[in-house]
Amino acid sequence: MCIVLVLLAATAQITLILFRTGSMSPTIPAGSVAVVQRVPAAAVEVGDVVTVDRPGDLPVTHRVTAVQPGAAAGERVLTLRGDANAVDDPFPYTVTSVRTVLFAVPGLATVIVVLGHPVVLGGMTVAATALVVWAFWPRSPRRARAEGGPL
Repeated sequence: MCIVLVLLAATAQITLILFRTGSMSPTIPAGSVAVVQRVPAAAVEVGDVVTVDRPGDLPVTHRVTAVQPGAAAGERVLTLRGDANAVDDPFPYTVTSVRTVLFAVPGLATVIVVLGHPVVLGGMTVAATALVVWAFWPRSPRRARAEGGPL
């Protein structure tokens, strides 16, 4: 699964976003994981749910309420609003590309965070190592004969 995710990230620019807040509830509740794909800003339409990178701050994922042309070719000025918010974000975002939300899975963020904990990763590494060692450990001649294998 990890190999597939790395290949998707490298070739199709598909990644995961973890939601900590409920600003997109009920569409995407807190604790959800969204699969997102980077697209040119020119492809964005009103109603799309997009993730915008903010220099020096965490990205924001909200629904597009307005799209205006930017100063440069391929640049767009987006007005966003979280589904749980009564008003648009306080300022527009000038972008050349965004990540659009393809789909989201509620509750999966907790699982991913737990699996990423160093103790869990260490335990999975030790378990996988033990399984490989057990599978390739040389068998005793008596056991191999009993199993019908060569000596």
